[in-house]
Amino acid sequence: MDGLLSTETLAGMLGAEDLLVLDATYTSTIPGAAKQDPRAEFEAGHIPGARLLDLDTLVDAGNPLPSMLPKRPLFEERMAQLGVTADTRIVLYDNSPHHTACRAWWVLRMFGVNAAILDGSIGHWRAEGRPVQAGPHLAAATDFTAGAPAARLRTLDDMRTTTEQIVDARSAARFTGEEADPRPECAAGHMPGAKNIPYGRFFEADGHWKSPEAIRAVFDTAGLNLAAPMVATCGSGITASVIVFAGHLIGHEIALYDGSWTEWGAHADTAKVLGA
Repeated sequence: MDGLLSTETLAGMLGAEDLLVLDATYTSTIPGAAKQDPRAEFEAGHIPGARLLDLDTLVDAGNPLPSMLPKRPLFEERMAQLGVTADTRIVLYDNSPHHTACRAWWVLRMFGVNAAILDGSIGHWRAEGRPVQAGPHLAAATDFTAGAPAARLRTLDDMRTTTEQIVDARSAARFTGEEADPRPECAAGHMPGAKNIPYGRFFEADGHWKSPEAIRAVFDTAGLNLAAPMVATCGSGITASVIVFAGHLIGHEIALYDGSWTEWGAHADTAKVLGA
């Protein structure tokens, strides 16, 4: 199971023994994000049977950059704690304006685990009057071994020499440098040759994902060639995952630069461009 799932479809799946719904809300290192407590929010009310992924701690804590891909042992330990097996069908949702379920989806795929994302997330689930459950999650631990990556990762060294199209998910003001980067150690602007698609453009006004045809139009309008390789970047690798998932929905696999502008923008020897 790997794609977009409607609230109606998920409601019909609840109670299946092989189903695992994971709350992938993440807030801790996104500058300007509203202060949230994902665990408290989860315990106050979540989709019945769901478990908390705790995406804030599913990172490489030894890396000075924020939110970097976790090491394999930590990922395997977390999946085992959540009760994941080779046969588990996983559905991700979040309660974040940054659509952080996309980041969770990419992280899981980097370790060979496929998952679907709930369209409209928990906000639409609640608005439709669907059931919620309070309290912490309960899970019986399993043995879990990660598989081969099904997603694509790019590093700083890769980006220095890349010939891939670069697409930046940050706001237009941050991309052009009109607005200073919220991290004071980072310069303003964007990577040479990059195109800008603020991640919100992939969604309808009501928060649902746009149709495949409309998603293709977003890429086309930005001047990107969907027949050629592409790498997504943003501030810290979170909202770039929205672009990666959007590409996946239309059959185009996009790589992700995990260090993103937090890394590139802080290096003295990397080129930065101002303006559109």
